[in-house]
Amino acid sequence: MAQTRIAVIVGSLRKDSFNHKLALAIANLAPSDFSFEHLRIDDLPLYNQDEDDNQAPAVRRLKSEIAASQGVLFVTPEYNRSIPGVLKNAIDNASRPYGQSAWAGKPAGVIGVSIGAVGTAVAQQHLRNVLAYLDMPAMGQPEAFIQNKEGLFDDKGHIAEGSKKFLQGWIDRYVAWVKSHA
Repeated sequence: MAQTRIAVIVGSLRKDSFNHKLALAIANLAPSDFSFEHLRIDDLPLYNQDEDDNQAPAVRRLKSEIAASQGVLFVTPEYNRSIPGVLKNAIDNASRPYGQSAWAGKPAGVIGVSIGAVGTAVAQQHLRNVLAYLDMPAMGQPEAFIQNKEGLFDDKGHIAEGSKKFLQGWIDRYVAWVKSHA
């Protein structure tokens, strides 16, 4: 059976990022024919249109990794009611130069975790607006606005029983979403 490669973009650079932990945990819920590759975004230069004709090696690497994937999973925190700057920078770098976007046509999943009661709802909506422009079909349902509270993860970093059924349903729907766009 062929492996379906999913590019994972975590919008947090923090060493103990809840979103990085969530990305790892939900990947463990996916079927074995799906592989999740966490893409590096912390080494990208700030996007500058003057560099479109001579993109940095880190930008070319990111675009190549996205091109080699069959889908993209965005796992993002919410900063000031929007997406983190590092995530927007990665999106901008990989979408340029105009007409050479690595994102176009890649089915996307959007999820995130925060300590706040509404999770990352506003950031996810802002990200969906950007993805629509990039021609990325983004899974709309189920939405997953995860609040990080005691019991979300077990002692091994996996999704604990209290949230497992919901997140299993989410990843199952995302897998079906990617397959429907293959």
